[in-house]
Amino acid sequence: MNNPSIQFNFLEAISLTERTRLKRFLIALFKRERKALADLQYIFCSDPYLLEINRQFLHHDFYTDIITFDLSEKGRPTSGEIYISVDRVRDNARNFDSTLKKELHRVIFHGALHLCGFKDKTPKEELEMRKTEEKYLALYERFT
Repeated sequence: MNNPSIQFNFLEAISLTERTRLKRFLIALFKRERKALADLQYIFCSDPYLLEINRQFLHHDFYTDIITFDLSEKGRPTSGEIYISVDRVRDNARNFDSTLKKELHRVIFHGALHLCGFKDKTPKEELEMRKTEEKYLALYERFT
């Protein structure tokens, strides 16, 4: 698809600067991972909002920083919704001695990587996901 659509929707406020650059980078991430991209919707929400989604759709009763839904039709370019708890992102930044901006980008890339086929259920998968997140965080620093 020539012109993928990436939208950022804010149910909760959080600073997300350089959105055009970030969209271009996400498109480049999908190309690098050899995945066709149609559209992405990022929804920034609160802990209670994401907890309800976690309960309703995944039957999990715990807080999480991100939930990714792959809405792609078989054989078609990737289409997805990525819900991010701004409360968890802020806590993670504090707990992992990171900046809010870096932690926000980490979860944004994490959701995209899930849609590219990366998993994080086993320790091996989680390690691969973390390494790939770090790779894309480093690449984003240099991306223009």
